[in-house]
Formats: sequence, C-alpha cells, structure tokens
Amino acid sequence: MLNLSPKWAPVLGAEPETGMGYQVATVHLEDGRVFDRVVIVGGAITSIRGESRIPFDESEIRRIVVTHDTPD
Repeated sequence: MLNLSPKWAPVLGAEPETGMGYQVATVHLEDGRVFDRVVIVGGAITSIRGESRIPFDESEIRRIVVTHDTPD
C-alpha cells in the first residue's frame, strides 16, 4: 500500500467514487511509465492490476487521472 500525501486530495476529491469507498485511476510517472487500473482507497493506492506490489514511490507520480475503469 502507498499512502498519498494531502497534495493529491484536490485531484481525488474532485472526482466521484468508482464504487463504494474507492476510485480507479491511471497513474502517470515522471519517467513516462503509466499504470492503469490503480485502486485508491481513502487516499492510499492499494493495488494495481497486474502488479504484486506498488512499483513506485509518491515522489515519482506526475499525474493521477480518475478513470473509473474496471479494477480487475
């Protein structure tokens, strides 16, 4: 799990929930990598489809876009 700092609250708070208590987003990193179907619960990235762990740190995130894609 990767807890996000309060700087992401305006981005996540401006979008509705995908489901009860969670959002699904695409995360764009500074190095150009993009991760789809990222599940965010209560300001924390809890899982990424196809990944066994969160393969980046918050400092690497350039942009989070809430997409509401199916998480699985």
